Amino acid sequence: MLFKNVMVDDELKMQLITLIKENRISHAQLYLSSAGAHSFALAIAFAQYLSCENPNETDSCGICPTCQKFEKLAHPDLHLIFPNCITKNVKKDPDSKQFAQQFREFVFQNNYHIDIDDWLKELDGENKQASINIRDCSNIINQNSIRSFEGGHKMYIIWCADRLYHAAAPKLLKTLEEPENKTLFILLTENSDKILTTILSRTQLVKIPQIKSDVIKKQLIEDYNISETKAEDIAAICEGNYHKAKTLATESTQLREMVSQFETLVKSIYSLSRKESNEQIGYPDVKEIINDIVAKGREEQKNFLKYLIRGFRNMLMMSTDNENLIRATADEKKIIQNYKDMVTLKNANAILNECNSAIYHIERNGNSGLVFTDLYLKLSQIVSPA
Repeated sequence: MLFKNVMVDDELKMQLITLIKENRISHAQLYLSSAGAHSFALAIAFAQYLSCENPNETDSCGICPTCQKFEKLAHPDLHLIFPNCITKNVKKDPDSKQFAQQFREFVFQNNYHIDIDDWLKELDGENKQASINIRDCSNIINQNSIRSFEGGHKMYIIWCADRLYHAAAPKLLKTLEEPENKTLFILLTENSDKILTTILSRTQLVKIPQIKSDVIKKQLIEDYNISETKAEDIAAICEGNYHKAKTLATESTQLREMVSQFETLVKSIYSLSRKESNEQIGYPDVKEIINDIVAKGREEQKNFLKYLIRGFRNMLMMSTDNENLIRATADEKKIIQNYKDMVTLKNANAILNECNSAIYHIERNGNSGLVFTDLYLKLSQIVSPA
């Protein structure tokens, strides 16, 4: 992976390159990003530049034997660690090594825009708690005691480090604090608050900003040959997440479905909060939506709740005359305009807290149908004008 192909600000790329040139590389780095920010690609590009035989001022050469191995993610000193779980093919004691080839293919298929939800689907493990386990940590420690194959750095890229199993994480502490010479750890996460503080204290933080909307728009047109209007709509609502953007670009029915579900749910909450007729409330339609979302699995349930949060945020921006901060498609803006009075500065925090609480209970295997029904009823109480 070349730096020029990573969707990250050029300023950050040059900062990382400067660290290498000035030999100020921290042996343990934590890349903190929002969802869909191409952070895995950046980690590979950094490791490749560090190992390249003929790097230039701004990038790896891309043609030396080392770069060719990185192109295939097959460099013997590059070790990829990622969440894994028991599957149909791996029935006991899973670790990253057993899924290495499958993970490489997954990365290539998605052009390095990888997402944990998609990886769980690839593993057929959406309803399992995939983790970086104690066997992965033992493999890192054992490998770290061996000299590098090609005389350069040994590089460990730990994707979704927030899924580093807490019983396993302490095994890495000494290795992170006192690694063997010429060892590089890059931990990637979107949730630094879920990582042990003892791990955080041993790493150098690198913050990766969201991908800019104009960059996403340009990339969507190039990758999917869609209209400028559609690309602009998607770029406006994907919140800097190119993974979400490409999903919306290829599955336009999914966006239409979510917009329709959002409108039905909001309309019903509004009607219930105003004590309108049963026909106007339309609870059977809400029940059908809840059943449909529940049937899709926990990750999709969380995705819808996050979509709901964004919709309520946009309503608040509309009701407080901050329309320039709204991130929505043309269809969504019509819904927001109709129901903007539901969300105010007084109830916004309560709405957010209830949505986040629902996500919390979904993550902990709560009964999804009850969680969504409870959220629906609580939101109708919160937005009630009485």
